[in-house]
Amino acid sequence: MILELDDVSAGYGTTPILRDVNLRVEAGEIVGVMGKNGVGKTTLMKTVIGLLDATEGTITYAGEDVTAAGADERARAGMGYISQGREVFPKLSVEQNIKMGETVNAGSDDLLYDEIYDYFPILQERADQQAGTLSGGQQQMLAIARALVSNPDVLLLDEPSEGIQPSIVDQISRDMKRINDQLGTTILFVEQNLGVIRELADRCYAMERGTFVDTVGPETLADEDALAEYLAV
Repeated sequence: MILELDDVSAGYGTTPILRDVNLRVEAGEIVGVMGKNGVGKTTLMKTVIGLLDATEGTITYAGEDVTAAGADERARAGMGYISQGREVFPKLSVEQNIKMGETVNAGSDDLLYDEIYDYFPILQERADQQAGTLSGGQQQMLAIARALVSNPDVLLLDEPSEGIQPSIVDQISRDMKRINDQLGTTILFVEQNLGVIRELADRCYAMERGTFVDTVGPETLADEDALAEYLAV
């Protein structure tokens, strides 16, 4: 088991958001967390990477208790994080943005520039271009490349489809499957786009009001109508 959350709760100030979350991710899996807006998906990802402290429970990564570890420690241990909204450095070049990811996964000497330019050739073509001038889809590719360049063990993606045109969403979903297949990278993502969930996830947790209410396996993932019930307003 590469990532485990046991009875994890978290929130902002005195406002609880996550409540008793239990999550298991095996090495090499692609696991999704789906739910409507406002159910706590982004809070979950911030808690996993360490940007938000768990108020209760335990977070275990690669067999080590990281509950008290900061986001920088978790990144150096091998967690790559792609935040909602991408958050590239707009004034830096594409290449400079990718270099910022070299501090992730301090235990690895592998830098995957050849691989990320194979997955995202537009980034190599625009290596000297300011990141802020890229399209939303290209910025998402750049954010993934930045997180991937140091060969992390786990990639955490927060709403990878948000604000991106459908054709690019499909391309990114295919690229993430290739990354998982070819590099063995474990992927945990949160999403409310039905197509992305069906395309990417090996299995999925359904989230409501800050807690998991169901675990969805391949049979339900293949059933679009059944899956849509979890996202119905």
